[in-house]
Amino acid sequence: MRRTTRGLAGLAACLLLWEAASRLGLVDARYVPPPSLVLSRLAMLAGDREFLADVVSTLLSWAIALGLASALGLLTGLVLGGVPGLRTVAGPVVEFLRPLPSVALIPLVISLLGSDSQAKITLAVFAATWPIMVNTSYALGEVDPQVVAAARAHQVSGWRLLSGVVLPSIAPFVLTGIRFSASVTLIVLVSTEFLTGGGIGVGQFVYVSGTTGGRMDVVLAGTLFIGLFGALANATLLGVQRRWMPWSPPEGST
Repeated sequence: MRRTTRGLAGLAACLLLWEAASRLGLVDARYVPPPSLVLSRLAMLAGDREFLADVVSTLLSWAIALGLASALGLLTGLVLGGVPGLRTVAGPVVEFLRPLPSVALIPLVISLLGSDSQAKITLAVFAATWPIMVNTSYALGEVDPQVVAAARAHQVSGWRLLSGVVLPSIAPFVLTGIRFSASVTLIVLVSTEFLTGGGIGVGQFVYVSGTTGGRMDVVLAGTLFIGLFGALANATLLGVQRRWMPWSPPEGST
């Protein structure tokens, strides 16, 4: 509770400083409107059908992309972490592809898939798979070998070993990767919507509001919505980890 209270106090202080700076003319209110105006605009957008349609498109794409990235990252991480030789061979390829910025691949993906939802979902899956895969692969190396040896000594089947020993041991690391990928997925989706144009989504809504109407209050309201959703998603996943994985190491819950 103390940590939450301090965080809320810091947020309130930041908003008050922002409000004062905008109201007193320290910053141009045309480009940096006060938070009171941004919050009121966000409340008005809650009844805007166009904005709600963009929200549904973005959040549905986020759920699909994160689900696909989680499944793909877990499977590839298990394979790479469970086969040392393959991990050595695939390591250079992974390290080459992992840092590639997804937005740089937008022209290639659009030329192959078009500018519809499949393009932004593909780019988001590409970016979000790596943290889950790397965390899973790393976690397999941290499984207690004595526990594995004891299970094998009792003639535990391979499936029972995987489901009863390996997966519970690596679950906190995998969920940490998913938490990080949830943010990455949201960032890539909104960035792709913003840059591709002609589609639907919060990123495109923000782009149109900023370039055609010059409505920075609407732009910041849309941006604030994405930030609030990202924070809520992270808090939810963190709560799941703490509630259902009490054996998580402290570093796995940060």
